[in-house]
Amino acid sequence: MKKCVFLTLDETGDFVIDDEHAIGPLEALGWEVSTLSWRQNLTPWSDFDIAVIRSTWDYWNEVPLFLDTLERIDRATRLANRLDLVYWNLSKTYMRDLQETGIGIVPTLFANSLQPDFPARYRRELGVEEIVVKPVVGANGEDAYRVSADLAQDQLETIAARFVKRDCMIQPFMTNILTEGEYSLFFFAGEYSHAILKKPAASEFRSQEEHGAEILSAVPEAQLLERARQAIATISPAPLYARIDFIRDAGDDFLVMELEMIEPSMYLRMDPQAPARFAAAIDAWARSA
Repeated sequence: MKKCVFLTLDETGDFVIDDEHAIGPLEALGWEVSTLSWRQNLTPWSDFDIAVIRSTWDYWNEVPLFLDTLERIDRATRLANRLDLVYWNLSKTYMRDLQETGIGIVPTLFANSLQPDFPARYRRELGVEEIVVKPVVGANGEDAYRVSADLAQDQLETIAARFVKRDCMIQPFMTNILTEGEYSLFFFAGEYSHAILKKPAASEFRSQEEHGAEILSAVPEAQLLERARQAIATISPAPLYARIDFIRDAGDDFLVMELEMIEPSMYLRMDPQAPARFAAAIDAWARSA
């Protein structure tokens, strides 16, 4: 029997993980599925025919160790997504590459450090009153800050302290995140699978479920689906899985907020057919080696 392992984290805590929805469909295709921490050393990775990076949502605190582990796994078996995609997608500077291919992104500036007086400069450069600051390497909204013009000096100092000699990205605060929400579209082996709408909780701007966001099934309008297909088409060969996040802009178009190919939550529970599609993609991807 073919063996697949889903890579996860040691302690799930408050994280919402729904990878188990794909286990039954994979077993129906002749796979034995295990779920192991990416940190484990007891079971040889060579025991598996494929290792799929899933809920490794603590890696950003130990990036060198995470990458070293993935390199060992990649030498022992097939890793999904591919290691070169992991390296490219690890830093959100990939947004520059998307923009250079003609993909519309939320305007993004990058800095390798911040001082407490940073807001004035970036508000001026972006031509907005409010900005969002977040780390270039990170996930789950950790150390993401909404910075308004009236933010107190002590709060600015606290934010700047989080980014002393730490790469960060600065974007305009997109008001539609509050009025409409953020769309996530999921692709398996380059093919569209399903979509959700994430609506932040009251007094929040972060769209992660762990921060109280409401998660709704969504049917993307034609323009949104076309923008997503254009973005995924820039990645060749197509990744086994990808999540693309969009926000509607003031001109009623859709801009990429993020393109995640390392460990995105797939929200398989939100579409009855999504687990089977994911399982079929894994099976086909493994057989195509």
